[in-house]
Amino acid sequence: MGVLEKLYRFPPRYGPEWGSGGIFGLRYHRGTLYFTLAFEAEAHFVREDGERVYRFEYIGGKGPRSGGDTYNAVDVVDDTIYFGGWVHAPAKYGGRVNRGGKILFYDKYSHVHSYDIREDRVELLWSDTIRHESRWAGEVSEIIYDPINDRLVVGRADGHENLGIYSIDRRTGEYEILSSDPGLKGSIYLDYACFDIQRTWRRGVEGIQCLDLVTGKWTKYLIDDFSRIAVDGFSVGWPLSGCATSAFGRYFHFVKGGVIVGNPISPEEEEPRFIRLFDFVVSGYAPTRTVALPVGGGVLVAFNSYTHGLIHPRDEIEREMTKAFNTIVGPTILLYITPPMARIVGAFGARITSIETVGSKILLGFSTVANLGADDATPIDVGSRGITAISQDILLRRPPPVMFSIPGERVAEGVWGGIPLWGYREKLLEIKASRDNILDIYEYDFSLPPLSAERTEYRLKTGKNLIDLSGFHGIVSFKFHEEDLDAKIRVVLE
Repeated sequence: MGVLEKLYRFPPRYGPEWGSGGIFGLRYHRGTLYFTLAFEAEAHFVREDGERVYRFEYIGGKGPRSGGDTYNAVDVVDDTIYFGGWVHAPAKYGGRVNRGGKILFYDKYSHVHSYDIREDRVELLWSDTIRHESRWAGEVSEIIYDPINDRLVVGRADGHENLGIYSIDRRTGEYEILSSDPGLKGSIYLDYACFDIQRTWRRGVEGIQCLDLVTGKWTKYLIDDFSRIAVDGFSVGWPLSGCATSAFGRYFHFVKGGVIVGNPISPEEEEPRFIRLFDFVVSGYAPTRTVALPVGGGVLVAFNSYTHGLIHPRDEIEREMTKAFNTIVGPTILLYITPPMARIVGAFGARITSIETVGSKILLGFSTVANLGADDATPIDVGSRGITAISQDILLRRPPPVMFSIPGERVAEGVWGGIPLWGYREKLLEIKASRDNILDIYEYDFSLPPLSAERTEYRLKTGKNLIDLSGFHGIVSFKFHEEDLDAKIRVVLE
């Protein structure tokens, strides 16, 4: 299609922030392809007859901008595209701090804009700032259109103040808070708008909150212990919120370590369960800052290998985080869920930041560098970003060859894996153990409602152990009976 011929790559350019942003909010609607380029704070509107670039000049003071969106906050209504996020307006780089750098947040705004496709017109609908040096108002990380009340329901959890779920009038910009529980991502589910409950990023998702769009009442499903709802019977280390969608009459909320799927409205009918997927415990591998997109009636989602990172740790805790975040255990995976199957359909680089379909193509926004933190601020976006167009045929082909290389210290005594094996002919688990041990393998599938896992036990000898996984056909997770911090683990799929 004509818009695809107008796409190009974005090398590092001026955009003060932490590390790299990416291509966010990809949405093709009525002949226009929208996306935001972060950290340059550019909203692009691409048509066959040309391209418009909005640089957030309607918000804040004079000077260059940075930011834009890093969570895919976008929805469409008739001829209007609503896009949100955050922007430094203007951007203020605070200079070097030891080997790293610092960002000042005095002019960081949360925002929602509208773009009228027929009029080719951008308008600022709503903005918020707290004008603090190091703290900021909750970013807009999700926009859900409420077709019953003709309003926007907005999620805000990344920030220090003004967090929760908000309603914004899409004509006047007037807003009100609907829930004081911060929610990062969400989706329409039945006639509800559902979001995670993530009160602090250090704890991750603590439940699901759903707004009845008819009555205005909230239903809040709290998760006190992930092991109680996990199909393999074990908890998850850090269920950081990723992305959400609904399909098959269930709500799907992807978190680091897997997905919560079920009915949070009526848990007495079908309580949500946790299905472990690509859980490498103390690592940065997660379905975060990306999209879960309905394609062909199934769900296509990315699990990113390098979404968050640290380069210059400031204390011992950050040194451990640096080691975890910067250990690349495998490629970024595109997973296609068509219950009872979940199949690997693509293997890519550092991270897929956004996903959209245009005709027979799947568009993947990408970045080669993580969103960094601490004192890792730079005056430029340090990643290479762009949009890759691939054929939807990948959903029907054999899966690509994949290898995961996992240090034993990353999994310790935790449960790890959640690797789908469907479609692979050669499936090998290689463990170089530093001690005799016992390994439990848990096999399950993506049946709905989810079924509990089956356990198989293997005895490991000190040295190299080769386990043929050809007898397993679903999703497999693993657990050592005794931790082996010096173990070297490889999963090879061909």
